[in-house]
Amino acid sequence: MTVSAEQLAWIADQLSELGPVTTRRMFGGAGLYFDGVMFGLVDDDVCYFKADDASRQDYVARGCAAFRPSPGKASMSYFAVPDDVLEDPTELAEWASRAVEAARAKKGTGTISRPRP
Repeated sequence: MTVSAEQLAWIADQLSELGPVTTRRMFGGAGLYFDGVMFGLVDDDVCYFKADDASRQDYVARGCAAFRPSPGKASMSYFAVPDDVLEDPTELAEWASRAVEAARAKKGTGTISRPRP
C-alpha cells in the first residue's frame, strides 16, 4: 500500500465540497475521514470509497475495481472511484457523501447532512 503526498493532497482538495475531510497515513496508504468516520482510502495512488448495497452497483456498472489489500485476499467493501468522478468536485462530493453514509450505517451511527452549494 503506497500513496504519494501529492496525490493524497490533490484528492483531499477535490473533496473540499463534501466538507472537512482529514487523511491519516496507515500501512503505506491513507484513510479518508469525514466527521471521524473512515469512508475511503488511497492505495497505490488510487482512491477507493466505501460501498454498500445501495451504491455498490454504481461502481460495478462503471467497471470499478474492488479494493484488495493484498493478492489472494477477499475484497473489502471499497471500490475505486471512477476517474471522471475524481475530476469533478461536485460529483465527487455526492459519491463521497454516499460513502460516508455507507460507513456510518456499517458503524450504526446514522446519516450525514452536508451543506448544499
